[in-house]
Amino acid sequence: MSFGARVLKTGIAVTLALYLSSLFLNPQSPVPAAIAAIFAMQPSIYRSWKYFLDQLQTTTLGAIVALLGGMVLSNEPIAVGLIIVLVIMICLKLNMGETVGLTLVTVVSIMEASGDWHFALNRFLLTLVGIISAFLINISVFPPKPKVQFVKQIQSVFNGMSLLLRTSISDEIKEVVFREEKSNLGGSIKSLSDKYHLFEEEQKKMKRAKFSETRQMVVYKQMLLSLQKGYDVLDSVERHYFQAQRTPEMDLFFDTHLERVIKFHEHALLKFEDKLKPNGEEAALFVTENDHFMEQAITQFDVDKDGMLRLSIVAAAIYDYGYQLERLNRLADHVRTSSEDKESHDHMLNWLKWP
Repeated sequence: MSFGARVLKTGIAVTLALYLSSLFLNPQSPVPAAIAAIFAMQPSIYRSWKYFLDQLQTTTLGAIVALLGGMVLSNEPIAVGLIIVLVIMICLKLNMGETVGLTLVTVVSIMEASGDWHFALNRFLLTLVGIISAFLINISVFPPKPKVQFVKQIQSVFNGMSLLLRTSISDEIKEVVFREEKSNLGGSIKSLSDKYHLFEEEQKKMKRAKFSETRQMVVYKQMLLSLQKGYDVLDSVERHYFQAQRTPEMDLFFDTHLERVIKFHEHALLKFEDKLKPNGEEAALFVTENDHFMEQAITQFDVDKDGMLRLSIVAAAIYDYGYQLERLNRLADHVRTSSEDKESHDHMLNWLKWP
């Protein structure tokens, strides 16, 4: 984990929880509040709110069960274990498995007092203080904006992928560097995917989506899918391309078309930023060239040679990458056309660049 807003906010939330606990509850040990604040820090506003509601329910239930268990069974280790199992089963039954960890911490701390309801109430309130502190800090200090982060990260991820794709077939990049950069690229795409699912979740759960917001989601999803398909090409090249018997003409054939595909991807992204002149012929030409590439890969390669099936896997990955870029380009053209039908051209383009 790298240092970022969430790391900083976790520290602030713990500080606030400890301060409020000492100020209002005056406990001997405010540690449960700090633990709750750490658990409750979530990557989005929606998840913070959902975690707050779910944790409130499971913690209340866990505290009641732990209090009754402490009264009936005392705080013997086997009794604590049985209550823990019972609470876990209840949380899973309620589909609140994400809140189990903090709930169990509360259960154990309450059972320590063997049925003392004053102590149980204190620990319960400490947990709530920690959860509320994390929620307040999360929505007030650098509130999570996964959609903004997603848009800003798209171009940088594409730039890294473009370099690897342009040097993969030509075998110009060092193998060690290629693997390291490919691993970093995979992590970046995974990060993009996580951010996409976060703001998709927020849009679906927290408010009724407008048509323009639904269209945004379609565009963002296709942007992500296009990057994933580009990564699949890198994966196919690494696994299959250099294990096949090839000629210099084959290398040139693959490298030339891959360069064409990357350029088309770059142009599609630039269209969303309104930096290119309208060019309807480019897309039509690319579709033809992508189809022609696959046809040649199927018909002109000698299947009797060792490794030709491996080359077909690489060709299929490149073709699929190009096919997804065709869809991305159509979306870019649709956005441009829609924006031109509105009163404010700049305003309609900004809905994509600045969510």
